[in-house]
Amino acid sequence: MSDYKKTLHLPKTKFPMKANLSQKEPEMLKEWESKKAYDAMLAASGENGEYVLHDGPPYANGHLHLGHALNKVLKDIIIKSQNMQGKKAQYVPGWDCHGLPIELKVEQQLGDKKNTIPEHVFRKVCREYAEKYVGIQRKEFKRLGVLGEWEKPYLTMHPSYEAATARELGRFMENGSVARSKKPIYWCASCKTALAEAEVEYDDHVSPSIFVRFPMNDARVKEVFPQADPAKTFAVIWTTTPWTIPDNMGIAVHPELEYSLVAVNGDFYLLASALVEDNAKTFGWEDYSVVGTTTGDKLEGLVAKHPIYDRESPICLGDHVTTESGTGCVHTAPGHGREDFEVGQKYGLEIYSPMDDEARFLDSVEFFAGLTVTEANPKVIEKLEEVGNLLAQSKVKHSYPHCWRCKKPVIFRATTQWFITMEANDLRKRSLDAIRNDVKWIPAWGEERIYNMIENRPDWCISRQRMWGVPIIALLCKSCDEAWYDTDWVKGIVEKFAEHKTGCDYWFESDITDLVPEGLACPKCGGNHWKRSRDILDVWFDSGTSFAAVVEQRPELSFPADMYLEGSDQHRGWFHSSLLASMGTRGCPPYKEVLTHGYVVDGEGKKMSKSMGNGIEPEEVIKKYGAEILRMWASSVEYREDVRISEEILSRLVDAYRRIRNTSRYLLGNINDLTADALVPFEEMEPLDRYAVDLVCRAHEKIQAAYSEYEFHKVYHTLHNLCTTDLSSFYLDILKDRLYSSAANSKERRSAQTAMLHIVTLLVRNMAPVLSFTAEEVFKYIPEGLKPEVETVFALSSKELQLFSITDEERANWDMLLQVRSEMTKAIEPVRKEGIVGHPLDTHVTLYMAAPIAKKLEALKTDLRANFIVSQLSTAALEDAPADAFESETVEGLKITVAKAEGEKCERCWIYSNELGTNGEHPTICPRCTGVLQTED
Repeated sequence: MSDYKKTLHLPKTKFPMKANLSQKEPEMLKEWESKKAYDAMLAASGENGEYVLHDGPPYANGHLHLGHALNKVLKDIIIKSQNMQGKKAQYVPGWDCHGLPIELKVEQQLGDKKNTIPEHVFRKVCREYAEKYVGIQRKEFKRLGVLGEWEKPYLTMHPSYEAATARELGRFMENGSVARSKKPIYWCASCKTALAEAEVEYDDHVSPSIFVRFPMNDARVKEVFPQADPAKTFAVIWTTTPWTIPDNMGIAVHPELEYSLVAVNGDFYLLASALVEDNAKTFGWEDYSVVGTTTGDKLEGLVAKHPIYDRESPICLGDHVTTESGTGCVHTAPGHGREDFEVGQKYGLEIYSPMDDEARFLDSVEFFAGLTVTEANPKVIEKLEEVGNLLAQSKVKHSYPHCWRCKKPVIFRATTQWFITMEANDLRKRSLDAIRNDVKWIPAWGEERIYNMIENRPDWCISRQRMWGVPIIALLCKSCDEAWYDTDWVKGIVEKFAEHKTGCDYWFESDITDLVPEGLACPKCGGNHWKRSRDILDVWFDSGTSFAAVVEQRPELSFPADMYLEGSDQHRGWFHSSLLASMGTRGCPPYKEVLTHGYVVDGEGKKMSKSMGNGIEPEEVIKKYGAEILRMWASSVEYREDVRISEEILSRLVDAYRRIRNTSRYLLGNINDLTADALVPFEEMEPLDRYAVDLVCRAHEKIQAAYSEYEFHKVYHTLHNLCTTDLSSFYLDILKDRLYSSAANSKERRSAQTAMLHIVTLLVRNMAPVLSFTAEEVFKYIPEGLKPEVETVFALSSKELQLFSITDEERANWDMLLQVRSEMTKAIEPVRKEGIVGHPLDTHVTLYMAAPIAKKLEALKTDLRANFIVSQLSTAALEDAPADAFESETVEGLKITVAKAEGEKCERCWIYSNELGTNGEHPTICPRCTGVLQTED
């Protein structure tokens, strides 16, 4: 017989070498749907309790980007890993359906008709738009291999959700936390609505920078500065918003700062002492002198005159005043700034903001009527110059708030709005305590970030002047604009929302007489003519009350949730609003843990955008590589920082994926003829197989711990190293001879196969949360009778999991063998380079070992020659080593010599033997191979 290859037991499997992920994944998705894989996963879990991950709702607008993909895959990894660890974890996806972005898209769609169609019709078109993109995004999320309640998601526009949102507002109203008042808030003139802090983005902006003098024609100036001439004394302010000068009502100074009176050319100027020198340079003062100093508290009550109009601007005290920039005297317009408003409240200044919703000055504003803020800036500067009160002007580039949606600069503008007050019921203090004591923040810096935001935030402006959202349930008196909202009446309206087929459309469609209780008189003026509030709720209140609308309402979920997981921008968004909403009505946070991930950036760490040409869409990646590679990418990165992606990164991941796939395929190929009755008990396995199973069991425990700690990059690296280093380069490499050349039914071969079955079964369990498509495919090809009878890999119960281990002493002995094996490779390499041998099997290696090493290797009771993959192995005492022996630098007490193997190479197993030719029927193979053939004939 000359073709001995046919007698070898080579791997056989129908598991394909090529993944063809982009073509096969859709078929797998259909299979999961038909087999109800999600339900099967849930049915198999629960023995270790429950786990609730509450989905933060993405906005129902546009297609998915890579940030969405990263977020949803991370959540899916958690849901699958928790279930496979025995905790029932249901995934209820949600969508944020109300708000400005959809309104703007619908306005574009309607064109001129937007101004003529009824409110309820406009809302209907908004609803249809949101429904369309919920459908589109649902399909795109499912394509990523994400399992969940896709046919029963939560939508913030669903009647039950809208009712729950309105009910939560009612709770705040009932406990006295809601107030309607005139305060300065962020206002977008383009979108014509108030904005919350979370809806404002800071970006560079070039603004005019001006220094203005305010005449101090107040006789009392001499009481503070005897040297001054009140008629020639001026307070100097600095501002980058000249358009707010017409609305100035005062000047703020710090009570503890020192102020100087500076004499220049017969005039006197009031400035903070620390800023005199800088200001003098700015104003071109060369010959000036400080004629007096005082502290800010002594200036309180002095009165300056407005630099343009004939009205007073009193000097007030404010702790917000600093000497970091400007003059130390702060222009105060209570209608256009938070600190200005607080100072104005303290001193009874008018909250003056004579502007319309487009940020145009009203007709009552002399010199500037009808001008927008942008148009007013140069006109105000011109007027100040005309009246002689402009000291200096320039341009300054600085960080300035912009609208999150239209990207245009916003203004601070005092309007009548609805607020949840941060001090009512100690909302701020209780929220800060909860951040410190009741929530685990991952990464830890998230705690400080959200703490500082809530510590310094103003009252929560919850009203918006738009149409597409949940209305603020209140009636307004037509005579005096007093707001009325009785607790029982609000509850009744909420129930109407829940019953109405389109939820809170009831509020907009109903006749006012159906909303006003009979005989209702205004408690302020006695009037009985009412109108409904047209303001809607901030969408952050919408999504922030999802714990009440979803987590508390769904029987499969429980409050508080275990986990909220979103991008790091949500410290000021959903994490923030959810915390305030829950603390305000439940007295506890809605979550136990909060995990944040970074933004997706390109390979160089730059922000991705189509205009820069560095944008990558999820669809492109899926089409080229498959969703599996996107999933692998999400798990391979340290996602708590900004996450890089590029073609180069994806290409590296594809290579890593191939290695994991090939290892899986090799394992499957070598258990193709294994049957349940041929399995070898762990205790009876070959020592090497016991070690390999122990090694994979330890890797399993490490991976499961990483899943529990949400350290998915450790899952990826452990899995990859296990497949490429521990298995492919070590264990499986050694096994080839035993698997291929031994008798099919021999115990040593069955031992190896049993170990491989344990390994591949553990491998699919560990792969499944991340490489879901591949794990399912591998599981499908494990021979019947050798795996649990379940519909899907995700239904593998933790109850059925069996782990094995060896002693620490055995592990230490194997570690020594690995070290010796590594040194042997180094010793063989120069001999191979000289052309004496071509492969380790061509060698006869002699190990000269100190007694401790020899003892460890002997204790393994294993075939050392086979483990080192050489043809012949000899051992000797260290002192017997020849002078030219290779001496290990890392293993003390080890020397090695390498020679060409003796005898001839067996044609069947390729191991050299001195006994070839002893069998006439098989003269070219070794006695071992001859025996195998005779056994199997």
